[in-house]
Amino acid sequence: MPYEWMTTETQGGPKAELHLWPFRSLPRRGFVWVMGMGFALMLIPLLALLGSATLWWLLPFALGAMGALWFFIEKSYKDGEILEELLIWSDRMTLTRHGPRGALREWEANPYWVTVHLHKKGGPVPNYVTLKGDGREVEIGAFLSEKERPELFEELSAALLRAKTIG
Repeated sequence: MPYEWMTTETQGGPKAELHLWPFRSLPRRGFVWVMGMGFALMLIPLLALLGSATLWWLLPFALGAMGALWFFIEKSYKDGEILEELLIWSDRMTLTRHGPRGALREWEANPYWVTVHLHKKGGPVPNYVTLKGDGREVEIGAFLSEKERPELFEELSAALLRAKTIG
């Protein structure tokens, strides 16, 4: 799963720590293979045109297609550089979202008053998970799959209950 609970045993540290990130279906190694295969498949029709003037008319379009493929896959990697960190202490909890291109958003509340909600319908995505507290409702894990969000909801509810009872 593209999230993990960290256990912290330090004095004064958070009781629970959660890191969430988007799933990357194409790792960097796969990116190299896609670009290599795209280049090889692009060469096959161009080989038949070796020695003709038509090759020079088609070559810029072939290179442009490869450049566009490179650009948009790289853009996808940059847009997927999201990390959400949830830290839960007995007296406060913070959610920090490190977004693409350095965007940073933070939320803080007292865990005693925080509630976790699972919106089966009506949210931007099915099984939308939110945290509500301190007068605000914030999303968490919206980039997770439809099946992972209910599991996250259950784990968040349990962690929040533990923080409330231990506190």
